[in-house]
Amino acid sequence: MGLSVLKRQAAVIALGLALTAPVLAQDLFGPRLYVNDRVITNYEIGQRALFLRVLRAPGNPEVEALKALTEDRLRQTEAERLGLKLTDEELKQGLAEFASRANLSVDEFVAELDKAGIASETFRDFVAAGLLWRQAVRARFLGQVPVSENDVDRALEASVRPRALQVLASELVIPAPEGQEAAAMTQAQELSDSLGSEAAFADAARQYSASATAGSGGRLDWLPLANLPAAIGQKILALAPGEVSDPIAVPGAVVLFLLRDVATDKTAKPIAVNVEWAEFLVPDDAAEIARIRAASDDCNDLYGLAKGLPQDRLTVTKGGLESLPGDVALELARLDPGETSIALTRGGFRRMLMLCGREQVLDPQPTRDQIREQITNQKLEGLAEGYLEELRAAAIIREP
Repeated sequence: MGLSVLKRQAAVIALGLALTAPVLAQDLFGPRLYVNDRVITNYEIGQRALFLRVLRAPGNPEVEALKALTEDRLRQTEAERLGLKLTDEELKQGLAEFASRANLSVDEFVAELDKAGIASETFRDFVAAGLLWRQAVRARFLGQVPVSENDVDRALEASVRPRALQVLASELVIPAPEGQEAAAMTQAQELSDSLGSEAAFADAARQYSASATAGSGGRLDWLPLANLPAAIGQKILALAPGEVSDPIAVPGAVVLFLLRDVATDKTAKPIAVNVEWAEFLVPDDAAEIARIRAASDDCNDLYGLAKGLPQDRLTVTKGGLESLPGDVALELARLDPGETSIALTRGGFRRMLMLCGREQVLDPQPTRDQIREQITNQKLEGLAEGYLEELRAAAIIREP
């Protein structure tokens, strides 16, 4: 997310304020929810809702804000139980890393948030909760996630020569509407554990998948591994042909992949990829969508089509794959520049995604220790969700 994107988001933040006005009209600093002995105030919900809106997070901002703050309280309580604390330097580094995703310094990022009415403490608390949770997860599970030298070899190949590898995979996308995420994850895990062949996976995709590929058994065309976020690409590459991945959570869905084949080009140069992409919120009307697609050959055409519409209807973002939401990354992976996807929705609109371009970026070769750390973090992420659910089940969560 670049500076111009944040400025456009600040320009329309009045709409976000309007959405949270009913909350703020109540006792501003009064309690909205108790999580064990920790309070979530109306003010915090309003602030987090604005922050999520600036980040263009999916879902209703206030609902997602309350959910996220509840999870933060659970994480903070567990970190306190384990005696974990952040040093000033750790927090400083975490804030800088997050701001760098928007190609901004911490001061620049905070200044843009301030224009949108978001306090710097909201940003700080958001980052701090995530860092403490990372420490808690590592403290509990680190000894339970062995990483073999073969794991490192395969991930190193994917990281150093991403253009050299293409994967032939199938997908199964299980919808995870708000409030049904745990059920979707459970269903996905059951399928992952039980599907033992490509034919079985194809039958399950036809029955359960919400993707446009369901009719073809989830079969995807060849995808360059460089088009996928590293976390997803490495999970696919770690599979043997015919093997099904563990569930991968993305906004609004849980995804399974089955690897069918891998192709390697040993002459390719080591690269990383940045992408530029547009999101145009269009009416959920087939005729209107067809008209817009016919009138837009590239991202520049979208500006003319968006003229006169609210500014937040069209956003153009440029950055590394690691900064993309998982659902967006999977859609863009299949597109060539100028192509569009309308598989995703938001607030009654279709999210028309257009790939503006991909840019190859030379990166220094990672070390084996760096790769091992990446794999460890990916495995820990898979355990963290169950850990959080345990904390939620044991917590006392009540309204005032």
